[in-house]
Amino acid sequence: MKKEMFGTEITVLRDTFRRLLRRHAKTNIVKLINKTHPADMALIFRYFNDNEQDTIFTLMNPAEETVEFLSELDESITIRLLEQEAPERMAFILEEASSNEQAYLMGLVDEEYAASVINLLQAEEKEELEEMMAYPEDSAGILMYTDVFTLHEETVAREAITALQDQEEAEMVFYLYTVDDDRRLTGVISLRDLVTTSGATMLKDIMSRKVHAVRPETDQEEVARIVSQYNFLAVPVVDSDEQLLGIVTVDDVVDVIREEATEDFLKMVGAGEDREILLKSSWENARMRLPWLFASWIGGILAAFIIGIFNNLLESTIALAAFIPVIMGMGGNIGTQSSTIIVRGLATGRVGFENSAKVLFKEIRVGLILGILYGVLLGLFAILQFIDVSPMLGIVVGLSICLSMIMAATIGSMVPLVLNRFDIDPAVATGPFVTTAIDILGVAFYFLIAGSFLVIA
Repeated sequence: MKKEMFGTEITVLRDTFRRLLRRHAKTNIVKLINKTHPADMALIFRYFNDNEQDTIFTLMNPAEETVEFLSELDESITIRLLEQEAPERMAFILEEASSNEQAYLMGLVDEEYAASVINLLQAEEKEELEEMMAYPEDSAGILMYTDVFTLHEETVAREAITALQDQEEAEMVFYLYTVDDDRRLTGVISLRDLVTTSGATMLKDIMSRKVHAVRPETDQEEVARIVSQYNFLAVPVVDSDEQLLGIVTVDDVVDVIREEATEDFLKMVGAGEDREILLKSSWENARMRLPWLFASWIGGILAAFIIGIFNNLLESTIALAAFIPVIMGMGGNIGTQSSTIIVRGLATGRVGFENSAKVLFKEIRVGLILGILYGVLLGLFAILQFIDVSPMLGIVVGLSICLSMIMAATIGSMVPLVLNRFDIDPAVATGPFVTTAIDILGVAFYFLIAGSFLVIA
Protein backbone atom coordinates (compact mmCIF):
# COMPACT_ATOMS: atom_id res chain seq x y z
CA MET A 1 0.00 0.00 0.00
CA LYS A 2 2.78 2.39 0.93
CA LYS A 3 4.68 1.63 -2.28
CA GLU A 4 1.59 2.25 -4.41
CA MET A 5 0.90 5.53 -2.59
CA PHE A 6 4.48 6.66 -3.09
CA GLY A 7 4.31 5.82 -6.78
CA THR A 8 1.05 7.77 -7.11
CA GLU A 9 2.56 10.82 -5.40
CA ILE A 10 5.56 10.78 -7.75
CA THR A 11 3.26 10.52 -10.78
CA VAL A 12 1.13 13.43 -9.55
CA LEU A 13 4.25 15.51 -8.89
CA ARG A 14 5.64 14.76 -12.35
CA ASP A 15 2.36 15.63 -14.04
CA THR A 16 2.10 18.85 -12.03
CA PHE A 17 5.55 19.96 -13.20
CA ARG A 18 4.67 19.17 -16.81
CA ARG A 19 1.40 21.08 -16.59
CA LEU A 20 3.19 24.13 -15.19
CA LEU A 21 5.88 23.85 -17.87
CA ARG A 22 3.25 23.88 -20.64
CA ARG A 23 1.73 27.02 -19.10
CA HIS A 24 5.19 28.61 -18.67
CA ALA A 25 4.24 29.29 -15.03
CA LYS A 26 7.79 29.93 -13.83
CA THR A 27 6.79 31.44 -10.49
CA ASN A 28 4.71 28.38 -9.61
CA ILE A 29 7.47 26.06 -10.81
CA VAL A 30 9.96 27.75 -8.45
CA LYS A 31 7.51 27.38 -5.56
CA LEU A 32 7.01 23.69 -6.36
CA ILE A 33 10.77 23.14 -6.59
CA ASN A 34 11.23 24.69 -3.14
CA LYS A 35 8.52 22.43 -1.69
CA THR A 36 9.89 19.23 -3.24
CA HIS A 37 12.61 17.21 -1.50
CA PRO A 38 15.85 17.10 -3.56
CA ALA A 39 15.78 13.29 -3.62
CA ASP A 40 12.24 13.32 -5.04
CA MET A 41 13.30 15.91 -7.62
CA ALA A 42 16.15 13.64 -8.69
CA LEU A 43 13.75 10.70 -8.96
CA ILE A 44 11.19 12.42 -11.21
CA PHE A 45 13.87 14.21 -13.26
CA ARG A 46 14.65 11.07 -15.26
CA TYR A 47 11.06 11.10 -16.59
CA PHE A 48 11.49 14.55 -18.18
CA ASN A 49 12.93 15.16 -21.62
CA ASP A 50 16.04 17.32 -22.09
CA ASN A 51 14.14 20.57 -22.63
CA GLU A 52 12.02 20.04 -19.52
CA GLN A 53 15.11 19.21 -17.47
CA ASP A 54 16.95 22.30 -18.70
CA THR A 55 14.02 24.61 -17.91
CA ILE A 56 13.58 23.29 -14.37
CA PHE A 57 17.28 23.34 -13.57
CA THR A 58 17.57 26.92 -14.84
CA LEU A 59 14.91 27.96 -12.30
CA MET A 60 16.70 26.35 -9.34
CA ASN A 61 18.37 28.77 -6.94
CA PRO A 62 22.03 28.30 -5.91
CA ALA A 63 21.33 26.63 -2.56
CA GLU A 64 22.16 23.54 -0.51
CA GLU A 65 19.03 21.86 -1.87
CA THR A 66 20.29 22.29 -5.43
CA VAL A 67 23.63 20.73 -4.49
CA GLU A 68 21.86 17.81 -2.82
CA PHE A 69 19.67 17.42 -5.91
CA LEU A 70 22.72 17.22 -8.20
CA SER A 71 24.36 14.69 -5.88
CA GLU A 72 21.25 12.46 -5.95
CA LEU A 73 20.79 12.76 -9.70
CA ASP A 74 21.91 10.09 -12.19
CA GLU A 75 25.48 10.85 -13.25
CA SER A 76 24.74 11.03 -16.97
CA ILE A 77 21.99 13.62 -16.40
CA THR A 78 24.19 15.59 -13.98
CA ILE A 79 27.03 15.76 -16.50
CA ARG A 80 24.72 16.99 -19.25
CA LEU A 81 23.24 19.70 -17.02
CA LEU A 82 26.57 20.91 -15.67
CA GLU A 83 28.52 21.05 -18.92
CA GLN A 84 25.93 23.28 -20.62
CA GLU A 85 25.69 25.56 -17.58
CA ALA A 86 27.59 28.84 -17.44
CA PRO A 87 30.72 28.55 -15.24
CA GLU A 88 29.61 31.62 -13.27
CA ARG A 89 26.32 30.06 -12.18
CA MET A 90 28.03 26.77 -11.43
CA ALA A 91 30.52 28.57 -9.20
CA PHE A 92 27.62 30.15 -7.27
CA ILE A 93 26.10 26.69 -6.77
CA LEU A 94 29.42 25.22 -5.58
CA GLU A 95 29.73 27.91 -2.93
CA GLU A 96 26.77 26.24 -1.20
CA ALA A 97 28.38 22.80 -1.38
CA SER A 98 30.68 21.02 1.03
CA SER A 99 34.21 20.17 -0.07
CA ASN A 100 33.45 16.55 -0.99
CA GLU A 101 30.32 17.57 -2.92
CA GLN A 102 32.40 20.11 -4.85
CA ALA A 103 35.00 17.44 -5.66
CA TYR A 104 32.31 14.98 -6.76
CA LEU A 105 30.58 17.42 -9.11
CA MET A 106 33.79 18.76 -10.64
CA GLY A 107 35.09 15.21 -11.05
CA LEU A 108 32.18 14.45 -13.39
CA VAL A 109 32.84 17.17 -15.96
CA ASP A 110 35.76 17.57 -18.34
CA GLU A 111 38.95 19.19 -17.04
CA GLU A 112 38.64 22.39 -19.07
CA TYR A 113 35.15 23.17 -17.79
CA ALA A 114 36.09 22.20 -14.23
CA ALA A 115 39.10 24.52 -14.34
CA SER A 116 36.96 27.44 -15.55
CA VAL A 117 34.56 26.92 -12.62
CA ILE A 118 37.26 26.39 -9.99
CA ASN A 119 39.04 29.59 -11.03
CA LEU A 120 35.91 31.55 -10.08
CA LEU A 121 35.91 30.23 -6.50
CA GLN A 122 37.47 32.02 -3.56
CA ALA A 123 41.17 31.34 -3.08
CA GLU A 124 40.67 29.20 0.04
CA GLU A 125 37.92 27.09 -1.53
CA LYS A 126 39.89 26.78 -4.76
CA GLU A 127 42.99 25.48 -2.98
CA GLU A 128 41.01 22.99 -0.90
CA LEU A 129 39.07 21.70 -3.90
CA GLU A 130 42.19 21.26 -6.05
CA GLU A 131 43.82 19.33 -3.20
CA MET A 132 40.84 17.00 -2.89
CA MET A 133 40.59 16.39 -6.63
CA ALA A 134 44.22 15.28 -6.62
CA TYR A 135 43.23 12.16 -4.66
CA PRO A 136 42.54 8.93 -6.59
CA GLU A 137 39.03 8.36 -7.91
CA ASP A 138 36.80 6.30 -5.59
CA SER A 139 39.09 7.01 -2.63
CA ALA A 140 38.40 8.20 0.92
CA GLY A 141 39.94 11.58 0.03
CA ILE A 142 37.20 12.26 -2.51
CA LEU A 143 34.43 11.24 -0.11
CA MET A 144 35.56 13.03 3.04
CA TYR A 145 34.12 16.15 4.62
CA THR A 146 36.86 18.56 5.62
CA ASP A 147 34.73 20.71 7.95
CA VAL A 148 35.44 18.63 11.04
CA PHE A 149 35.22 19.92 14.60
CA THR A 150 38.09 18.90 16.89
CA LEU A 151 39.20 19.79 20.41
CA HIS A 152 42.43 19.41 22.32
CA GLU A 153 42.56 16.25 24.40
CA GLU A 154 43.12 18.26 27.60
CA THR A 155 39.87 20.20 27.21
CA VAL A 156 37.35 19.50 29.99
CA ALA A 157 33.92 18.10 29.17
CA ARG A 158 32.06 21.25 30.22
CA GLU A 159 34.06 23.43 27.82
CA ALA A 160 33.73 20.83 25.05
CA ILE A 161 29.91 20.86 25.29
CA THR A 162 29.88 24.67 25.18
CA ALA A 163 32.18 24.67 22.15
CA LEU A 164 29.98 22.13 20.37
CA GLN A 165 26.90 24.27 20.90
CA ASP A 166 28.60 27.11 19.03
CA GLN A 167 29.35 24.93 16.00
CA GLU A 168 26.99 25.19 13.05
CA GLU A 169 29.23 24.31 10.12
CA ALA A 170 30.71 21.07 11.47
CA GLU A 171 29.51 18.02 9.54
CA MET A 172 27.52 15.37 11.44
CA VAL A 173 28.93 15.75 14.93
CA PHE A 174 28.14 12.21 16.09
CA TYR A 175 31.65 11.84 17.41
CA LEU A 176 34.04 14.33 18.90
CA TYR A 177 37.62 13.91 17.73
CA THR A 178 40.53 14.95 19.94
CA VAL A 179 43.99 16.11 18.91
CA ASP A 180 47.30 16.83 20.64
CA ASP A 181 49.59 19.85 20.46
CA ASP A 182 50.76 18.82 16.97
CA ARG A 183 47.17 18.50 15.69
CA ARG A 184 47.53 14.73 15.48
CA LEU A 185 44.43 12.62 16.01
CA THR A 186 44.61 11.00 19.44
CA GLY A 187 41.13 9.74 20.20
CA VAL A 188 37.38 9.81 19.66
CA ILE A 189 34.47 10.35 22.03
CA SER A 190 30.79 9.63 21.44
CA LEU A 191 28.39 12.43 22.29
CA ARG A 192 26.65 10.15 24.76
CA ASP A 193 29.86 9.67 26.76
CA LEU A 194 30.55 13.40 26.61
CA VAL A 195 27.21 14.58 27.99
CA THR A 196 26.96 11.90 30.69
CA THR A 197 30.39 12.48 32.22
CA SER A 198 31.41 14.96 34.89
CA GLY A 199 31.93 18.49 33.58
CA ALA A 200 35.43 18.70 35.04
CA THR A 201 36.65 15.52 33.35
CA MET A 202 39.33 15.93 30.70
CA LEU A 203 38.58 14.53 27.26
CA LYS A 204 41.70 12.38 27.32
CA ASP A 205 40.29 10.51 30.31
CA ILE A 206 37.10 9.44 28.54
CA MET A 207 38.20 9.18 24.91
CA SER A 208 38.83 5.93 23.09
CA ARG A 209 42.37 5.72 21.79
CA LYS A 210 41.53 2.86 19.39
CA VAL A 211 40.57 4.96 16.40
CA HIS A 212 39.91 3.19 13.10
CA ALA A 213 41.28 5.83 10.74
CA VAL A 214 42.02 5.58 7.02
CA ARG A 215 44.34 7.37 4.63
CA PRO A 216 42.95 9.64 1.90
CA GLU A 217 44.22 7.13 -0.71
CA THR A 218 42.24 4.25 0.85
CA ASP A 219 39.75 2.73 -1.58
CA GLN A 220 36.13 3.55 -0.84
CA GLU A 221 35.25 -0.15 -0.66
CA GLU A 222 37.65 -0.55 2.26
CA VAL A 223 36.03 2.43 4.00
CA ALA A 224 32.61 0.86 3.44
CA ARG A 225 33.84 -2.43 4.89
CA ILE A 226 35.08 -0.69 8.06
CA VAL A 227 31.80 1.18 8.54
CA SER A 228 29.79 -1.99 7.95
CA GLN A 229 31.93 -4.18 10.20
CA TYR A 230 32.11 -1.81 13.17
CA ASN A 231 28.76 0.01 12.72
CA PHE A 232 30.45 3.41 12.71
CA LEU A 233 28.61 6.59 11.80
CA ALA A 234 31.82 8.18 10.51
CA VAL A 235 35.44 7.25 9.82
CA PRO A 236 38.29 9.78 10.25
CA VAL A 237 40.76 10.36 7.42
CA VAL A 238 44.35 11.16 8.46
CA ASP A 239 47.58 11.94 6.62
CA SER A 240 50.99 10.30 7.08
CA ASP A 241 51.59 12.44 10.19
CA GLU A 242 48.29 11.27 11.74
CA GLN A 243 46.80 14.74 11.36
CA LEU A 244 43.04 14.75 10.81
CA LEU A 245 42.07 15.73 7.26
CA GLY A 246 38.35 14.99 7.38
CA ILE A 247 35.71 12.32 7.95
CA VAL A 248 33.74 9.96 5.72
CA THR A 249 30.15 9.73 6.94
CA VAL A 250 27.79 6.79 6.85
CA ASP A 251 25.40 8.40 4.32
CA ASP A 252 28.20 8.52 1.74
CA VAL A 253 29.19 4.94 2.60
CA VAL A 254 25.64 3.71 1.94
CA ASP A 255 25.89 5.19 -1.57
CA VAL A 256 29.27 3.49 -2.04
CA ILE A 257 27.90 0.09 -1.00
CA ARG A 258 24.97 0.45 -3.37
CA GLU A 259 27.14 1.56 -6.29
CA GLU A 260 29.80 -1.11 -5.79
CA ALA A 261 27.20 -3.87 -5.43
CA THR A 262 25.47 -2.72 -8.63
CA GLU A 263 28.79 -2.62 -10.47
CA ASP A 264 29.72 -6.13 -9.30
CA PHE A 265 26.35 -7.59 -10.30
CA LEU A 266 26.63 -6.05 -13.77
CA LYS A 267 30.12 -7.49 -14.21
CA MET A 268 29.02 -10.91 -12.99
CA VAL A 269 26.32 -11.21 -15.65
CA GLY A 270 28.52 -9.77 -18.38
CA ALA A 271 26.58 -6.51 -18.80
CA GLY A 272 29.59 -4.21 -18.37
CA GLU A 273 30.13 -2.10 -15.29
CA ASP A 274 28.23 1.12 -16.01
CA ARG A 275 25.86 1.63 -13.07
CA GLU A 276 23.54 3.74 -15.22
CA ILE A 277 23.03 1.13 -17.88
CA LEU A 278 19.25 1.68 -17.92
CA LEU A 279 19.81 5.26 -19.09
CA LYS A 280 22.03 4.24 -22.01
CA SER A 281 20.82 3.93 -25.57
CA SER A 282 20.22 0.54 -27.21
CA TRP A 283 23.43 0.88 -29.23
CA GLU A 284 25.51 1.75 -26.15
CA ASN A 285 24.01 -1.21 -24.28
CA ALA A 286 24.78 -3.55 -27.15
CA ARG A 287 28.34 -2.23 -27.45
CA MET A 288 29.02 -2.82 -23.74
CA ARG A 289 27.68 -6.37 -23.82
CA LEU A 290 29.36 -7.31 -27.11
CA PRO A 291 32.81 -8.35 -25.79
CA TRP A 292 31.31 -10.33 -22.91
CA LEU A 293 28.95 -12.25 -25.18
CA PHE A 294 31.80 -12.87 -27.61
CA ALA A 295 33.35 -15.12 -24.94
CA SER A 296 30.12 -17.12 -24.81
CA TRP A 297 30.06 -17.28 -28.60
CA ILE A 298 33.61 -18.67 -28.68
CA GLY A 299 32.62 -21.17 -26.01
CA GLY A 300 29.63 -22.29 -28.06
CA ILE A 301 31.83 -22.77 -31.14
CA LEU A 302 34.29 -24.88 -29.13
CA ALA A 303 31.46 -26.95 -27.63
CA ALA A 304 30.05 -27.55 -31.14
CA PHE A 305 33.54 -28.56 -32.30
CA ILE A 306 33.80 -31.11 -29.47
CA ILE A 307 30.38 -32.50 -30.30
CA GLY A 308 31.49 -32.82 -33.93
CA ILE A 309 34.50 -34.89 -32.89
CA PHE A 310 32.16 -37.43 -31.27
CA ASN A 311 29.75 -37.45 -34.20
CA ASN A 312 30.06 -41.23 -34.67
CA LEU A 313 29.16 -41.79 -31.03
CA LEU A 314 26.09 -39.58 -31.37
CA GLU A 315 24.96 -41.40 -34.52
CA SER A 316 25.19 -44.77 -32.79
CA THR A 317 23.44 -43.62 -29.61
CA ILE A 318 21.21 -40.70 -30.60
CA ALA A 319 19.76 -40.54 -27.08
CA LEU A 320 23.03 -38.93 -25.93
CA ALA A 321 21.99 -35.68 -27.64
CA ALA A 322 18.90 -35.37 -25.43
CA PHE A 323 21.04 -34.84 -22.30
CA ILE A 324 23.54 -32.29 -23.61
CA PRO A 325 21.39 -29.27 -22.56
CA VAL A 326 20.95 -30.76 -19.07
CA ILE A 327 24.68 -31.37 -18.63
CA MET A 328 25.56 -27.85 -19.74
CA GLY A 329 22.69 -26.13 -17.91
CA MET A 330 23.16 -27.81 -14.51
CA GLY A 331 26.91 -27.25 -14.59
CA GLY A 332 26.52 -23.61 -15.56
CA ASN A 333 23.98 -22.99 -12.81
CA ILE A 334 26.02 -24.42 -9.96
CA GLY A 335 29.16 -22.71 -11.28
CA THR A 336 27.41 -19.34 -11.25
CA GLN A 337 26.05 -20.02 -7.76
CA SER A 338 29.49 -20.85 -6.39
CA SER A 339 31.07 -17.83 -8.08
CA THR A 340 28.40 -15.50 -6.73
CA ILE A 341 28.86 -16.81 -3.18
CA ILE A 342 32.65 -16.41 -3.34
CA VAL A 343 32.57 -12.97 -4.99
CA ARG A 344 30.07 -11.69 -2.42
CA GLY A 345 32.12 -13.20 0.40
CA LEU A 346 35.24 -11.44 -0.87
CA ALA A 347 33.37 -8.14 -1.14
CA THR A 348 32.02 -8.34 2.42
CA GLY A 349 35.27 -9.59 3.93
CA ARG A 350 33.86 -12.97 4.97
CA VAL A 351 36.14 -14.75 2.52
CA GLY A 352 39.86 -14.04 2.54
CA PHE A 353 43.22 -15.66 1.90
CA GLU A 354 43.21 -17.25 5.36
CA ASN A 355 39.98 -19.22 4.93
CA SER A 356 39.97 -19.53 1.12
CA ALA A 357 40.97 -23.23 1.15
CA LYS A 358 38.23 -24.06 3.65
CA VAL A 359 35.60 -22.23 1.60
CA LEU A 360 36.85 -23.86 -1.63
CA PHE A 361 36.62 -27.40 -0.29
CA LYS A 362 33.21 -26.65 1.21
CA GLU A 363 31.89 -25.63 -2.22
CA ILE A 364 33.44 -28.75 -3.76
CA ARG A 365 31.61 -30.88 -1.19
CA VAL A 366 28.39 -29.07 -2.05
CA GLY A 367 29.01 -29.85 -5.73
CA LEU A 368 29.65 -33.52 -4.84
CA ILE A 369 26.43 -33.83 -2.81
CA LEU A 370 24.29 -32.18 -5.49
CA GLY A 371 26.11 -34.09 -8.23
CA ILE A 372 25.38 -37.48 -6.64
CA LEU A 373 21.74 -36.56 -6.02
CA TYR A 374 21.02 -35.30 -9.53
CA GLY A 375 23.25 -37.95 -11.08
CA VAL A 376 21.08 -40.70 -9.58
CA LEU A 377 17.85 -38.92 -10.56
CA LEU A 378 18.98 -38.23 -14.13
CA GLY A 379 20.48 -41.70 -14.54
CA LEU A 380 17.21 -43.36 -13.51
CA PHE A 381 15.28 -41.07 -15.84
CA ALA A 382 17.58 -41.98 -18.75
CA ILE A 383 17.09 -45.71 -18.16
CA LEU A 384 13.28 -45.41 -17.91
CA GLN A 385 12.87 -42.93 -20.76
CA PHE A 386 15.14 -44.76 -23.24
CA ILE A 387 14.31 -48.33 -22.31
CA ASP A 388 15.39 -49.64 -25.75
CA VAL A 389 18.91 -48.23 -25.28
CA SER A 390 21.62 -49.92 -23.23
CA PRO A 391 21.23 -49.39 -19.44
CA MET A 392 24.78 -48.05 -19.53
CA LEU A 393 23.24 -44.81 -20.83
CA GLY A 394 21.92 -44.15 -17.32
CA ILE A 395 25.40 -44.66 -15.85
CA VAL A 396 26.96 -42.39 -18.46
CA VAL A 397 24.43 -39.60 -17.86
CA GLY A 398 24.59 -39.99 -14.07
CA LEU A 399 28.39 -39.92 -13.93
CA SER A 400 28.54 -37.01 -16.36
CA ILE A 401 26.15 -34.78 -14.44
CA CYS A 402 27.91 -35.65 -11.18
CA LEU A 403 31.36 -34.86 -12.56
CA SER A 404 30.08 -31.72 -14.30
CA MET A 405 28.62 -30.31 -11.07
CA ILE A 406 31.75 -31.07 -9.05
CA MET A 407 33.92 -29.49 -11.72
CA ALA A 408 31.59 -26.46 -11.98
CA ALA A 409 31.63 -25.85 -8.22
CA THR A 410 35.42 -26.11 -8.22
CA ILE A 411 35.96 -23.73 -11.14
CA GLY A 412 33.26 -21.32 -9.97
CA SER A 413 34.92 -21.08 -6.54
CA MET A 414 38.58 -21.21 -7.52
CA VAL A 415 38.65 -18.61 -10.31
CA PRO A 416 37.42 -15.67 -8.14
CA LEU A 417 39.85 -16.67 -5.36
CA VAL A 418 42.80 -16.79 -7.78
CA LEU A 419 41.88 -13.48 -9.39
CA ASN A 420 41.51 -11.84 -6.00
CA ARG A 421 44.91 -13.18 -4.97
CA PHE A 422 46.45 -11.30 -7.92
CA ASP A 423 44.44 -8.11 -7.19
CA ILE A 424 42.14 -8.60 -10.18
CA ASP A 425 38.44 -7.82 -9.70
CA PRO A 426 36.88 -11.25 -8.99
CA ALA A 427 33.48 -10.12 -10.27
CA VAL A 428 34.67 -10.62 -13.85
CA ALA A 429 35.16 -14.32 -13.12
CA THR A 430 31.47 -15.12 -13.19
CA GLY A 431 28.98 -14.91 -16.01
CA PRO A 432 30.31 -15.67 -19.48
CA PHE A 433 33.83 -16.76 -18.51
CA VAL A 434 33.02 -19.36 -15.85
CA THR A 435 29.89 -20.70 -17.54
CA THR A 436 31.64 -20.94 -20.93
CA ALA A 437 34.54 -22.90 -19.44
CA ILE A 438 32.14 -25.21 -17.63
CA ASP A 439 30.06 -25.81 -20.78
CA ILE A 440 33.14 -26.78 -22.80
CA LEU A 441 34.58 -29.10 -20.14
CA GLY A 442 31.15 -30.55 -19.30
CA VAL A 443 30.48 -31.55 -22.90
CA ALA A 444 34.02 -32.94 -23.32
CA PHE A 445 33.79 -35.13 -20.20
CA TYR A 446 30.29 -36.24 -21.17
CA PHE A 447 31.44 -37.69 -24.46
CA LEU A 448 34.65 -39.10 -23.01
CA ILE A 449 32.61 -41.00 -20.40
CA ALA A 450 30.13 -42.07 -23.07
CA GLY A 451 32.94 -43.33 -25.27
CA SER A 452 34.31 -45.40 -22.40
CA PHE A 453 31.05 -47.04 -21.33
CA LEU A 454 28.99 -47.36 -24.49
CA VAL A 455 29.87 -49.83 -27.20
CA ILE A 456 29.84 -48.19 -30.61
CA ALA A 457 27.91 -50.36 -32.99
